[in-house]
Amino acid sequence: MVGRPEILFQLFRSVTSLSGIGPKIADNLLKLNVETPRDLLLTLPQSVIVRKPVDTIQGIPLPSIVTVKVTIGEHLPNTRKDRPYRIDVNDGTTNFQLVFFHPRKEWLRENYPFGQERIISGKLEIFDHMAQMTHPDYVCRVDQLDSIPELEPVYPLVSGVTQKNMSKASDQLLSALAPLNEWIEPSVMAKFSWPDWASAITLGHRPISAEGILPNTPARQRLAYDEILSHQLTLAIARHLSRKSKGIESKGDGSLAKKILASLPFSPTNAQTRSIAEIHDDMAQQTRMNRLLQGDVGAGKTLVALLAMVAAVESGGQAVMMAPTEILAQQHVAGLRPLAEKAGIVLESLTGRDKGAERKAKLDALANGNIHILIGTHAVFQKSVTFHDLRLAVIDEQHRFGVRQRMDLGAKGAAVDVLVMTATPIPRSLALANYGDMDISILDEKPAGRKPIETVMVSTARMGQVVERLRGAITEGRQAYWVCPLVEESDVLDLAAAEDRAAALRVALGDDVVGLVHGRMTAAEKDQVMNDFSNGHLKILVATTVIEVGVDVPKASIMVIEHAERFGLSQLHQLRGRVGRGSDASSCLLLYAPPLGKTAQSRLEAIRETNDGFKIAEIDLKLRGAGDVLGVAQSGLPRFRIADLETQSDLMKIANDDARLIMATDPDLSSERGIALRTLLYLMGADQYIHMLSIG
Repeated sequence: MVGRPEILFQLFRSVTSLSGIGPKIADNLLKLNVETPRDLLLTLPQSVIVRKPVDTIQGIPLPSIVTVKVTIGEHLPNTRKDRPYRIDVNDGTTNFQLVFFHPRKEWLRENYPFGQERIISGKLEIFDHMAQMTHPDYVCRVDQLDSIPELEPVYPLVSGVTQKNMSKASDQLLSALAPLNEWIEPSVMAKFSWPDWASAITLGHRPISAEGILPNTPARQRLAYDEILSHQLTLAIARHLSRKSKGIESKGDGSLAKKILASLPFSPTNAQTRSIAEIHDDMAQQTRMNRLLQGDVGAGKTLVALLAMVAAVESGGQAVMMAPTEILAQQHVAGLRPLAEKAGIVLESLTGRDKGAERKAKLDALANGNIHILIGTHAVFQKSVTFHDLRLAVIDEQHRFGVRQRMDLGAKGAAVDVLVMTATPIPRSLALANYGDMDISILDEKPAGRKPIETVMVSTARMGQVVERLRGAITEGRQAYWVCPLVEESDVLDLAAAEDRAAALRVALGDDVVGLVHGRMTAAEKDQVMNDFSNGHLKILVATTVIEVGVDVPKASIMVIEHAERFGLSQLHQLRGRVGRGSDASSCLLLYAPPLGKTAQSRLEAIRETNDGFKIAEIDLKLRGAGDVLGVAQSGLPRFRIADLETQSDLMKIANDDARLIMATDPDLSSERGIALRTLLYLMGADQYIHMLSIG
């Protein structure tokens, strides 16, 4: 089968090929992401209006949509232009009025003739103690009742597009639907009692009951699964092709890793040992590794990454680790270089601040293999950076980097293995949606001796007590972070808030104990403040969220988050994870401005009740939604038209398993079901993946 099947041609023409949609409406439809008839077909109604006739309006809770037979009474024309035209009507039990603004009086007399019966349907409400219906949606003779739909679908709209446009266009599409060969596994169809595709899409647009609009109805569920299956199949194809692409076997002998492990004052956790084994096993294969390492705050991802990089060095190659910020890159160097030196490994950093002769010397050492492990920021992408034999690329905090950058880094070596790390625990359904092309290792336990962090909610009205508590903590030799609030998505206002807080704390606690770090400082300025805080010269570090990820100062045991209600759950959990890294009992103070909204209260209470990042991620998913949990801009999350990751996450696992099985048994999609799956991919606009299969 070459190219899109003919049966789908009509769905991929211009939307103007539909009767009633001209260029102007087509332009407006673009705001709904509707460009073709297929896009319109996958834009389902978001609710329905029930227009089932009633005998009388009496006793109906108002406002409400009502369809009722009435006898037309007196017409009360408007005497002034700014007054409405009114018509008295009676449903046999009670009277009410029809109201018209800017009336066409002849049309009203013709359609609402005095003394005759009519069926009317529209929104009935109370105004000035009287029931009235303004501009009924429908009016017809009693023998034309069938012309009023009992269930009327309500589509999402934009300016310049009406419900009538959408209904008329979908009617045309539904009447011309061609049956498509089934692409869903029969056992899955049977398990959920799903209809075939054509029936499902028809019921999606024209439900037979008010409940037919709900996402858990068989028709809607099936259509959601089609989208999810298509998406998981594209990831499985990408994974299959990357596994077919040649890698280099990097088999370490463990000699350097042993020296590093022997120098540690603790033993790795079972989860770390398991993850290290999974990574080493991948690296020893002839195919390229593409693995995600995810773990909770403080679960020890950095040690796992180091031992992966050491395996690359043991096998004669080099490794690179990329961090999202210079602060984090420098911290990795400070933490990992002493361990690397124990094994005679040369570990260097490369960031934007390396200039001139120093930078050239590093680049030369990298190119001739004298630097074994390089740690840097996105500066390692530059063309001037070449490796002698790069085997492994580790990307820290994947959600800060786009997929494109991941591929750029992989292109730096002949067949580079890629290990991606994230400290943001991700619910399983989202991990499959976002990283379905990757194998996943999970660090789900904390190193021994880690104490839980006591978390309390404190009103901003008690700010003075918080400052006094900090004074006492400083006297005891302890250190604290004070994170300033996000202000209206504005760097300038964020900075002003942080500067004001630092100034107030300096007045209260002393100039020499309070430092400030924010996003507008130069790298060198940030480093100076961080170093002063790390070595104890500064006792309080006031910061914007630049310290959210990875910063590690064991003596800091207090975290104050000002206006905590403005932060997301995962962000609060990341910030709290900056303390609790030393031997002291640690605490996190969530400063909030009352009164708290319901969602903000739920967030803060969830953080207070649990230290488990995976539980927090599940709660965050329910409260905020998938895009926000991963950060929409770079999440790579599929933009589904029908499927909803929050409520239909169970379908993701089924589709993931099925897609992997398909690739294992029918990698060319050439079987009868494989050809049907190609049709699904074409229907969902994933043509490039079919092309990848043909050239892969």
